[in-house]
Formats: sequence, structure tokens, C-alpha cells
Amino acid sequence: QVQLVESGGGLVQAGGSLRLSCAASGSIFSGNFMGWYRQAPGKQRELVATFSGSRTNYADSVKGRFTISRDNAKNTMYLQMNSLKPEDTAVYYCNVIKGGYNYWGQGTQVTVSS
Repeated sequence: QVQLVESGGGLVQAGGSLRLSCAASGSIFSGNFMGWYRQAPGKQRELVATFSGSRTNYADSVKGRFTISRDNAKNTMYLQMNSLKPEDTAVYYCNVIKGGYNYWGQGTQVTVSS
């Protein structure tokens, strides 16, 4: 069974950087789908970045600014966010699909001030 815990959210100024972490209780790096989503108040949840094997994909809105990565030894996934904009403000969620189950973390708040 997989448990996901996000951390690293906070308040930053526009143009700043932040790194989110998603620590998993079990191994998640055996061909599983994993990624980051975000949801702003009153808006739909959107896919931000995904990591499937060695392939990565990014939403157009974050391409060139965000980088998804993982550390197998720590069983942790990261989202490096640079050049942050106010429109990046949202709750960010870690997501893993393993063994036919869809796992979500509780989310971490990211607020970017102008």
C-alpha cells in the first residue's frame, strides 16, 4: 500500500522558486505512473507534470519553468518550480497509480504574491 506526503509549499514572491517533495511509504518507481496536479479555488484540477518511466510531460503553462524529478534511494518525487507567477497559486497534489489503484496526497498550498 502507498501513502503519499507532500511538503515544501509556502508563500513566495513572483519570480521566486520553490521545490515540492512527495515522500512515498512504498516503492513507486517500478513502471508506475506518477505526477503532480494542482487546483486553484473555483477551478478544475489540472495535471502539471508527469513522470512515467523516463518520460516526462508538462502542461504548457509550466513548461520551461517546472521540472519533475525523483530520487529512487529516498523514494521521493520532486517538483522544482522556478520563475513562479501569481497564477501558479494553488494546492498541489502528488499522484501515483500503482497496481490499479490511484493514490493521492493531502496536498500542499503554494501561494505566489505579485
